[in-house]
Amino acid sequence: MWPWGHLAMAYLVYSCYSRLTRGHRPTAATALVVAVASQFPDLVDKPLAWTLAVLPSGRSLAHSLLVLMPLIAVLYTAARVRDEGEAPLAVAFGIGALVHTFGDAFYSLVALEFREAGFMLWPAVPPLEYEIEQSFAAHFALIDASPELYFEFLLVGVALVVWRADGYPGLATVLALPARAWRGVTGAE
Repeated sequence: MWPWGHLAMAYLVYSCYSRLTRGHRPTAATALVVAVASQFPDLVDKPLAWTLAVLPSGRSLAHSLLVLMPLIAVLYTAARVRDEGEAPLAVAFGIGALVHTFGDAFYSLVALEFREAGFMLWPAVPPLEYEIEQSFAAHFALIDASPELYFEFLLVGVALVVWRADGYPGLATVLALPARAWRGVTGAE
């Protein structure tokens, strides 16, 4: 799945979770955490595998449920202790990262190609050898007009509609970042 598909799917899942279990729309903070967490596995694995050659695959360490689940449990436990019971940011992170991993496995699982989803249990299941060069440029060169790409754009469209209905949580924070950075550089108040 491409980054925009991960973001859209994670936001849709989190928005549903927030409305159904918490009784309200996502907050700016939780929406931003979901956005970052929806990219987290790739932000860890791709550079470590493709640029530094520390990991065997761009879908290994941070894509593995054997790593993600303990990480999420530690974050959740620490947040509950710190926040005396509530841990919305840890939950948002967990949902974003897990949706990413299941999003990468989605097409394989639908096609019943379970070996292709083996990365979810790395290192217990060794990584697949990919036929293409393991680099950012090689992967972006693969973008083509496929049903999967159209599905991801559909997800983005639906996520934008839901995000609008939710009041664009996080947008004001992101739009304010350049002004904050400018004030930090210039020392202006």
